[in-house]
Amino acid sequence: MNLRDLRYLVAVADLRHFGQAAEACHVSQPTLSTQLRKLEESLGVALFERTNKSVTVTPIGDRIVERARRVLEEADAIPEIARAGRDPMAGPLRLGIIPTLGPYLLPWILGPIGARFPDLSLTLSERLTDELLVALRAHALDAAILATQHDDGDLAGLPLFDEPFWVAFPPGHRFADVDQVTEADLRAETLLLLSEGHCLRDQAQAVCVAATGRATRRLGNLQATSLETIRQMVAAGHGCTLLPTLAARATAGEAGDATPLVRPLVGDGASRRVSLVYRRSTPRLACFDRLADLIRAQLPDGVAPIHR
Repeated sequence: MNLRDLRYLVAVADLRHFGQAAEACHVSQPTLSTQLRKLEESLGVALFERTNKSVTVTPIGDRIVERARRVLEEADAIPEIARAGRDPMAGPLRLGIIPTLGPYLLPWILGPIGARFPDLSLTLSERLTDELLVALRAHALDAAILATQHDDGDLAGLPLFDEPFWVAFPPGHRFADVDQVTEADLRAETLLLLSEGHCLRDQAQAVCVAATGRATRRLGNLQATSLETIRQMVAAGHGCTLLPTLAARATAGEAGDATPLVRPLVGDGASRRVSLVYRRSTPRLACFDRLADLIRAQLPDGVAPIHR
């Protein structure tokens, strides 16, 4: 038994899927499966019940996973405590970020991070929220920038900023004649959404439920996995979508027939909160505090930093 095998164990327990767990741990699925089989053989118990459709943790597996989490926390804390004692802003930092933030936030903060903290070796990982949470709990990441609230249990978060939503629509649309769009204005619209797994999809649906009392429609069988694909579909006249402010700024700064127009969305739920999420057991809170302060200071107009 080693720490690597325990990370594999925790990842499968969280994701209930060997392929996704292997991806989160940056190994091949055969490698992960083989190591967990060996772990089961060495312990003499079955940790998982496997079928073609699902993976379930056995009762004894649940107890072992709980202990594995504690072991990983304590083991990872040792070098982190030593590093924080030397310099909290030195050494490697594995940071996750969701795809609807990465391309739009990182250009604002990467340069200042490198200039302010030259001894910090930043490694970025762009994945969906659930995958980032698994990697965070498996100690494959140190922190993650997320647009959902995680301030309970084993995770905590430092609020960074509130990001209002904008409505993107094709040229010639009726929204071009107004200065802002209300949630009620969306009732008659087909709203294009990202595929399952994106938190922005859930947030957009929540806005539409608030406005219409039902989930909004999605265009046919569209399963877009990026905001850029959605933007192109909107520009081509296939519907509207919601864009967070940082993405809307990028859209507003472009020109051409393949660019949608944007207007601010007004309403009680017309924004999302972005936070820096980390494990409560981390010894690197001083690092995250300083990183959060830098991010808040670098934000462009249109988003509201949340100062502690």
